[in-house]
Amino acid sequence: TFARVNGSVAAPTAGLHFSQELLQKLNKKNIQLEYVTLHVGYGTFKPIKTETIEAHTMHEEAYEISIDTVRRLTEARQSGRPVVAVGTTVARTLESAFREGQLVAGEGKTSLFIKPGYSFKVVDALMTNFHLPQSSLLVLVSAFLGKYPIMALYQEAIDQRYRFYSFGDAMLILP
Repeated sequence: TFARVNGSVAAPTAGLHFSQELLQKLNKKNIQLEYVTLHVGYGTFKPIKTETIEAHTMHEEAYEISIDTVRRLTEARQSGRPVVAVGTTVARTLESAFREGQLVAGEGKTSLFIKPGYSFKVVDALMTNFHLPQSSLLVLVSAFLGKYPIMALYQEAIDQRYRFYSFGDAMLILP
């Protein structure tokens, strides 16, 4: 479910690919679903205009993760089950809430800029939309496989006429 709490300027669009029918199928296969809150800000859509991605400054966004969600995600990780973030906002939230060797519940703010070379602590895989060039979201996606493999996947998406951006096609990245 979306927008339980006011504060975001955009929907978490990667989740729009999940119909009630698909969610029911996932449930029947014992795939655990958890929910977090990240208030997406206007800065999410700000293109990177610096000469290098290292010089880009991320905007700050508020997030919240419940104690129960942290407990269940920690149990999943300890039992070897992968954590698949649905959307870059979920990936940023989970990675931002990892402190001192563990996932921490509560409210926080993040300006974490995930880029190639980043070592993921919580998220094992990512389902996300195809993002626009020069976006921090595309940089985050590149952190999973590296710039050149992602660019090859994007070229395939262009060749196959996939739809990009918020209401376009999605991909599952399993590093």
